[in-house]
Amino acid sequence: MRRYPPRVAETRPAALPPAQRTVGQLVAESIRFYGEHFWSVLLLGVPFLLIDVMSLNRTVLAQTLFAWLLGPFVCAAYVRACSLLADEPWSWTAYAVALLVYIPFPALLRLFVLPAIAWFAFVGLAVPAAVFEELGWVAALRRGIRLGRVDLVHALGGLATLCIVYGVSRGALLVLLHTQGDLAQKAAIVLSDIVLSPLLYIGGAFLYLDQAARADAETE
Repeated sequence: MRRYPPRVAETRPAALPPAQRTVGQLVAESIRFYGEHFWSVLLLGVPFLLIDVMSLNRTVLAQTLFAWLLGPFVCAAYVRACSLLADEPWSWTAYAVALLVYIPFPALLRLFVLPAIAWFAFVGLAVPAAVFEELGWVAALRRGIRLGRVDLVHALGGLATLCIVYGVSRGALLVLLHTQGDLAQKAAIVLSDIVLSPLLYIGGAFLYLDQAARADAETE
C-alpha cells in the first residue's frame, strides 16, 4: 500500500498590529470580520442597493439627489458597522457626525471618485471615533481630522483599495451575467450591492483602528 506523507496543517500568517498593518492586511482583516459576522453585516448593503436601483437609467442630477435622499440610511449602516466592530451599542452622536460628514459626499462622488475618497479619508474617521471613544460630535470631528492626517497615505490607500475591490468584484459579476438578459443584470446589481458593499463600511471601521494606533504611537 502506498503511503502518503502526513499533511501539514495550513496556518494563516499572523496579522501585523494595527499600527503596522498594510493596506492588503486591512482588506484581509475586513473580509475576515465580514465572514465571521456575515448575517449581522449582510443587511448593511441595503442602502447601496436602494441607491443603485433608484438611480438606474437616471440623469446624473437625479442620481445625486437619490444619494442625498438615502444618505441617512447609508450613515446608519456605517454607524452599525462601527458598533459591531467595537462591540458597543448604537451611538446617536456618531449618527449625527455621519450625517454631517456625508453632506458633500454625493456631489464629490459625481465629480470624480477620488475627491470623495479624499474627503472621507480626511474627516470620515470621526464616525468610528465617536463610537469607539464615546466622544461628543465636535470632539469626534476634531479627532477624525487628526486621525486622517496622521498617515494620510495609508488612509487614502486603504479606502481606494476597498473601493477597487468592491468595484472590480461588482463589475466582474455584471459582466458575467451580461448575456443573460436584463433581469439577470438587475439580479447582479442586487447581489453585488447586498453582498459586497458592506465591506466598505467594515473596512472604514478597521481603518480607524489603524490610524488610531498610528496616532498613539506618534505621541509616545
